[in-house]
Amino acid sequence: MIILSLNSGSSSLKFQLYDYEKQATLSTGIVERVTVGGSFIKFCRYGGTAIKQDHDCPDHKEAIKLILQTITDRENGVLKGLGEIAAVGHRVVHGGEKFRKSVIITPETIETLRGLFDLAPLHNPPNVLGIEAALEVMPNVPHMAVLDTAWHQTMPPHAFMYALPRSWYTGHGVRKYGFHGTSLLYCAKRAAVLLGKDPFKTNVVILHIGNGVSANAVKNGLSYDTSMGLTPLEGLIMGTRSGDADPAIPLHMMQVEGKSAKEMANILNKQAGILGITDGRWTDRRDVELAAKDGNELAALAIDMESYRIKKYIGAYAAAVGGIDAVVFTAGVGEMSSTIRAKSVEGLEFMGVKLDPAKNDLAHTRNAEVDISTDDSPVKIFVIPTDEERVIIEDVVALLNGTYDEHTRFVYPFQKPDYANPQRLEEFERECELKPVLRRIERKPA
Repeated sequence: MIILSLNSGSSSLKFQLYDYEKQATLSTGIVERVTVGGSFIKFCRYGGTAIKQDHDCPDHKEAIKLILQTITDRENGVLKGLGEIAAVGHRVVHGGEKFRKSVIITPETIETLRGLFDLAPLHNPPNVLGIEAALEVMPNVPHMAVLDTAWHQTMPPHAFMYALPRSWYTGHGVRKYGFHGTSLLYCAKRAAVLLGKDPFKTNVVILHIGNGVSANAVKNGLSYDTSMGLTPLEGLIMGTRSGDADPAIPLHMMQVEGKSAKEMANILNKQAGILGITDGRWTDRRDVELAAKDGNELAALAIDMESYRIKKYIGAYAAAVGGIDAVVFTAGVGEMSSTIRAKSVEGLEFMGVKLDPAKNDLAHTRNAEVDISTDDSPVKIFVIPTDEERVIIEDVVALLNGTYDEHTRFVYPFQKPDYANPQRLEEFERECELKPVLRRIERKPA
């Protein structure tokens, strides 16, 4: 059974092709600059060399066609024909309060997602465009929507409500929704496995740190609170997003500089965060860390600000859930930056969070789950490579088989103690051949 997963943005379309029987990713890729001109596709067969091809894609339908042509190409493709694809899974950012779990896409589903455009004007319109384009090109294949916000629908009202006029919630849906749901779900389930605990008796704080950043308080295996809000702008400092700030600041600056609401939204989402702190120089944390080592004061300040904010959220969320079993780092920065990890837990020994600096310095792999805490740390510190695509694939397959239910009841295959991603395992073995000491920090299920 072969599943195609799609993640549609306003000017890009990411894809992955997965063979469920073989438990193997066949290919990954992205079509960039859709609708804006100069579009192209980057495509890579598993274990092969990436290929880039220019191709004009004036709309998402053409981008879908390009993907399908590429994966079935006689020379570079991985499929003999489109008939091999059993289903398509679409990542959708915002499901509002309408969706508590992944769903088979129907005309009614699309109309519901359209009704949420006001809540997610940057994300849901391109998500729907991608869905409609794929349905037009592949009308006879089941399509499923996997929603980032579904994971957070277990949050209690006192966590998701804002202290704003009640009519804003009842009339316009203004509340905290949270995002990064597929990543956070995966990491929460895997953390319980690594701890050897019942997932519904496990409390963890998960830190998804990439260009977008969010923290998640997980209480008894369910999302209890999260740092992102109505939009992905709230919460932690991100690559280009401000995160938490005095809400009067944008109003003040709009008056001082005569900015429109649209202009201010663009600044807060695309010109702030790490980019803003470093005066427009960097967003990639690797560049920031190198600049800090070279003595750049703004780069050092960005690292200190980001890690300080993360530390505050760890402490707050540990208090909110009544104590935690583990802190989990995931996503690109969380998985690879020992500097951010170390600074984020520095000084938390009083609450049982004890980092092993040597283990942390070794933990630069995206192919294995690792434990970077001391042996006597009451609260474990894990680095868990996220696998959002795996969640999408499993939800799609379960929907096809009629076995799917929301995560409060559904048991994923990756919750089994003997679960392993064979391709990641293969890559980790190669890493260990070059650096055998990596085995010291690999965390096996308890």
